[in-house]
Amino acid sequence: MTTAATGNQIGWAEAAWQRRIVRVRTLTGGWTSTMLALTGDDGEQAVLRLMTKEPWRRHAAGLLARESTVQRQLAGSRIPVPRSIALDLSGDTAGAPAHLMSWLPGSLRLDSAADDVVEPLARTLAEIHRFDPGPDRPRDYQSWAPPSKRVRPPWARRPALWDQAFELLEQTAPGYAGRFLHRDFHPGNVLWSADRISGVVDWVETSWGPADLDVAHTATYLAMLHGCAAAAEWTHAYRRHADDGSAEDQARYWNVMDIVGHLPDPVKVVQPWRDHGVEISDDLARSRLEQRLADVLRAP
Repeated sequence: MTTAATGNQIGWAEAAWQRRIVRVRTLTGGWTSTMLALTGDDGEQAVLRLMTKEPWRRHAAGLLARESTVQRQLAGSRIPVPRSIALDLSGDTAGAPAHLMSWLPGSLRLDSAADDVVEPLARTLAEIHRFDPGPDRPRDYQSWAPPSKRVRPPWARRPALWDQAFELLEQTAPGYAGRFLHRDFHPGNVLWSADRISGVVDWVETSWGPADLDVAHTATYLAMLHGCAAAAEWTHAYRRHADDGSAEDQARYWNVMDIVGHLPDPVKVVQPWRDHGVEISDDLARSRLEQRLADVLRAP
């Protein structure tokens, strides 16, 4: 066993899981939580999310409760999600707010935006948006681009673009038909086994809102990872699978909201990609984000 977790955390997980834990391994790639892979004495595996980082720890009770609720709602659906096993929302027993969930097989695919990646991603997100939670809808979406973020970044090469983006966000948001949103859907939260998607993880931000906001978030990530052509191809693929004829001016608003949400600097999401072997510099991610904004703003 490694020293990646405290005795309290392991003891709580063992009691909740009803297994003796013989191995603990730290998972890489996330930046809001400490994620641990646990192996029981019978060979079974689980994942322990610990809200150890601020400001997410302050909001852990709501985030973890939401993730557990969504996993239970989606159990039995065609969307592959972990099974929620146990919660310690306060962290009084585990030593930190904790969510224990089942292990899903698979690995990330961050190295490609080819059709064999983009098409399954599009089908999966369209399926998520079709899910009907009945009367137990998640909370309404929250903007990640509040006025406090609407400041020209010091690394901007075309500052006027950002002024135009901020002006657009001052307008009233377009009307939309509410959908079940993952709210943080991107290649870093999707697991693959061979050529199929085996898991969609990280459901703490699940919301009810415009499908275009989820689509925009994935597009922003793909633009930074693989360039703006990949973001455009992704958007077209989603439209085909969702049979979605949203107006471009409506999609523009949600795309700009998501791009501005990455300010003041998108580098916070880049290091996890490098941890997985993606060769990308901070400056390249910044320039691609700015180019994505230019493409969105000039779309007809």
